[in-house]
This record gives sequence, structure tokens and C-alpha cells, in this order.
Amino acid sequence: MLTLTACGGSRAVVPVGSYGDNSKTASNFGSASRSGSVYKVKKGDTLYSISFRYGMDYKELAEINHIRSPYNIYVDQKIYFKQTKQATHYNKPVVKQKVETKTKSTKWQPASQAKQSTTSTPSHSATPTNSSANQNLNWRWPTVGKVISTYSISSAGRKGIDIAGKSGQAVIASASGKVVYSGNGLARYGNLLIIKHNDVYLSAYAHNKTLLVKEGQYVTAGQNIATLGRSGAQQEQLHFEIRRNGKPVDPLRFLPKQ
Repeated sequence: MLTLTACGGSRAVVPVGSYGDNSKTASNFGSASRSGSVYKVKKGDTLYSISFRYGMDYKELAEINHIRSPYNIYVDQKIYFKQTKQATHYNKPVVKQKVETKTKSTKWQPASQAKQSTTSTPSHSATPTNSSANQNLNWRWPTVGKVISTYSISSAGRKGIDIAGKSGQAVIASASGKVVYSGNGLARYGNLLIIKHNDVYLSAYAHNKTLLVKEGQYVTAGQNIATLGRSGAQQEQLHFEIRRNGKPVDPLRFLPKQ
């Protein structure tokens, strides 16, 4: 698992959200890129966290690697970023982990039919969303506070917004969905949650003090999912992103006016 390193003295913390072949800090995210390199799965990774890290759509990554729903991956598995002869393997069973499925099928399922994807035991606290409907989402502000950094399409470190706040204040789900990542394996994001809302949209909540929900858990809009903190940052803040088909978009276009 990738680990965070503390910056001391006058050194600035590298901003979150950098990835891709041209990033000077790409080494912090692993050795792979979208040019055809290979990523080796580490403990704690999910297909969603890997695709998030490299700005890809999880459905595309699953199709390239022939990974079936519910998209389980295993430690040391090689993930390819474009179709190659090597990317012909299928997913192996995940040891010591439960997968919530009603029936077992050997038939290939398109990525758009995915409803389950987790490397931990799922738990349910709300009714699952209809991922295939992709209906309009009623977004909510994930926490209360002043926006201190805005989204920039041209800046590798500004793939979302930063909201200042007090340590321990509530962080809520911006919309209903399923938690597809809960951990601290992505450098500079600190304690991170990623929620899948439907086949198109994901949201991410970084720098949390504590995480209150687990992978596989369904959450409702407005539900407390974390407490605000400064993990991976120099001050208490929430870094919030919205991804559409794997690509970052400006959250302020979706959130209600304040």
C-alpha cells in the first residue's frame, strides 16, 4: 500500500489529483501510465481506486483487463492500461473475502451491468441506487465551510475543490450511492472515500480525520460518512471531487449555489 510522507520545514505539500504521463509527481502514484505500462495491485486497492488514480473510467479498465462484475481484484495482479496480448487473464478468486452475489455465472457481463465491486465484506445501510438508470443526481455540499481552492482543468493538482473547516466536523455523502473505496492508499489524498452514484458519476472525499463507512456499504445523500481532518494536507480541509466517466469535472457546476 502506498504510504504518505510528512513534509516538514518550508517544503510545500504536493497538491492532490496529479496523475498521467506528464506529471512530475507521477511516481507517487505508482509506475504505470496510460501508455501501456502495467500496474501491480497492492493490498487495499480496488479497481475503482486504480482507475481514479489514473483518471480512467473503471468500466474501460475492467474491459481492457477482462475483469468481470463484481470487479474483484487480488494482490500482485497485473492491471494493463491498454489492450495487449498479456491482458487476457480473468479475475482470480479473492482469498478470505466475501462477495455478495445471488447467483454465480460464467457468462461475460458488460461493465455497464456492474452493481458490486469491493475487496471487503459489503454491508448495507440504505437501499442500493439504480446504477443503470443514471438519473439526474441532486448534489449536496459535502461539508460546511469556505472554498479555498477551486477546480482547474489546466492544473494537475486542482481536480476538485478544497473546503476549509474545523477538525472533526461532519462530512456527508453528496448524493446517494455505494462506497467503492475507503482507505489511505492514494498518496496525498490522506484518508479517502470514493462513492459510486451510478454508471457515470463518482465522488471523492479526501483528507478526512476518520472514515465512518466501509467499502461495499450503501449510503444516502446527507448521511455522515467521515469527519473532516488534515490527513495528507497542511490544514484542516475537505478535498472534494466529482468524476464523470473517470474524468474530473468542476464540482461547482453540480453543487447548489451557496
